[in-house]
Amino acid sequence: MITLLAAAPLLFVLVAMTALRWSAALAGAVGLGLALLLAATAFDIAPGGALPVPAALAGILAEATHATATILWIILPALTLYEYQQRSGALERFRTALSGASGERTVQALLIAFFFGLFMEGAAGFGTPVALAAPLLVGIGFSAVRAVTLALVGHAAGVSFGAVGTPVLAQIEISALPPLDLAAATAFLNLPLVLFLPFALVVLAAGPKIGRHEAGLAGLAGLGFVLPYIGLAMIAGPELPTLAGALIGLVPFVLIVRRRRGMMPFEAKSLLPDLLPYLLLVGLVLATRLIPALREALAGLVLRWELCGAFGASFAPLFHPGTLLVLSVAAGAVAARRQALLGPSLRAALDRLTTVGLALLVMLTLSRVMVHSGMISALAETAAEAGPVWPLLAASVGTIGTFVSGSATASNILFTEFQISTAAALGLPPVAMAAAQGVGAGIGNIVAPHNIIAGCATVDLVGSEGSIMRRTAPICAVCLLAAGLAVFAALG
Repeated sequence: MITLLAAAPLLFVLVAMTALRWSAALAGAVGLGLALLLAATAFDIAPGGALPVPAALAGILAEATHATATILWIILPALTLYEYQQRSGALERFRTALSGASGERTVQALLIAFFFGLFMEGAAGFGTPVALAAPLLVGIGFSAVRAVTLALVGHAAGVSFGAVGTPVLAQIEISALPPLDLAAATAFLNLPLVLFLPFALVVLAAGPKIGRHEAGLAGLAGLGFVLPYIGLAMIAGPELPTLAGALIGLVPFVLIVRRRRGMMPFEAKSLLPDLLPYLLLVGLVLATRLIPALREALAGLVLRWELCGAFGASFAPLFHPGTLLVLSVAAGAVAARRQALLGPSLRAALDRLTTVGLALLVMLTLSRVMVHSGMISALAETAAEAGPVWPLLAASVGTIGTFVSGSATASNILFTEFQISTAAALGLPPVAMAAAQGVGAGIGNIVAPHNIIAGCATVDLVGSEGSIMRRTAPICAVCLLAAGLAVFAALG
C-alpha cells in the first residue's frame, strides 16, 4: 500500500501529461498538491520530526528554486541564441546548407539529433543538447513536435557519460568504485541502446516503413559512434566516451554517405559567421573541461548555501554550461558584427521564460517533496524485493530518479548507494549494478519532464509537453527492456 501511495504523484503526472494532455505546469501543480497531502499524512515531510513543518517546506522550496534557476541559466541563453539566429537568418541558411548537403531527412536527423546532440551532451550536458538541436531541426523543416522528439531521443545514448563524464564521476565519488571498471561496464551495458536509438531516430524522421538504405544509415551511425565510445571508456575512463565518440564517429559517417550518395560538402566558409556561437561554445567547453588547471580554477569558485542543516545546494557560476552559452552568444554576435540583434533576441527570450520557469519550479518542488518525505526511498526499497529478477529491473530505478529530478547525475547521487547495498544483499557485483543505475538514469532523459519542458521552450511549444511524452515514452520502454536484458545477460 505504501508503495502505491509513494508512486501516486508520479503516476498522476504521467497520466495527466500523456492521456489527459495537460501541460507540464498544470499536471505538476496537481501532482505537487497530491504529494504534499501524502507527505502530511502517510509520510513525513520532516523525517524524524527534526524540523518544524514550515521550516521543512521552506527548505524544499529553496532547493527547488535553486535548481530552477540553474536550469533556466541554460534555457535563457539557448532561447536567446535561437532568437538571434532566427533574426539573423542563420536558421534559414542552415536549412539551405543541410538540404544542399543531403536532401534525405534521415541523414539530416542523424547529423543533428544524433551526432550534434551526442557531442553537446558529452561536452555540456544538463539539457543543452535538446535546447540547441531542436531549433536547428525546426530550421531545416521538421515540425516542432518532431524536432523536440528527435532531439530527446538522439542524445540519450550518451547521457551516461554526459558533461565530460559527470554522472559516472559522481558515482565514483560516492562509491569509490574503480573508474575504468565502472566506465567500461556502463559502456557495454549501453551497447544495445547505442545501436537501437539511431534506428528509432530514422523511424521518427522518415516514418515506420524504412528500407534497407535507411536502416544502413542508422547502422552506420550507431557503429561509427559505439566503437570509439566503448574503446575510450575502457582505456581513458568516463570523461571522453560521449564527447570524443561523437566527433570520431561523425567522420566516417560523412565520408561514406558523401561517397555513396553524392552528399555535397557544407559551405563552411560562408556559414562561418552563423557557426561562430557554436564553435566558440565547443572551444570553451573543451578548454574548461579538458585543461586541468583551467577546470580546477573555474570549478573552484563555488557558491554554497545551507538551511536548517538539512537543505542546501551549490552553484559553480564560471563552470556552468549556461555561462559558457552566454559568452558564446555574445562573443559570436560581436565577432559577426551582429550585436544589435542581441537586445531584441534577449527580450524575446525573456518573454517566453515565465511559463517555462513556472513549470520547472512546480516539477522540481514535486521532486524535492518526494525525496525529503521518503517517497523515493519507499519506491526503491520495494523494487529491491524483486530478488533474483532484480537485475532486470535495476535500471528502472535510475530512470525514475531522472524522471523526478531531470538529471542523470542527480539520479546517480540519489540511488547509487542503494544499488550497491542491494547488490551486496543479493550477492551481485557492485560495479555491474552501479552501471545499471547509470544506464537507467541516462534512459530517463528521454521522458524527463524537465528536458521536455526545455526542448519545447526553444521551439515555442510551451503547453504541448504531453504530446512529446506520448512519442518518447514507448522508446523509453524499449530501452529499459533492452537495458534490463543486458544486465541480466551480463550477470548470467
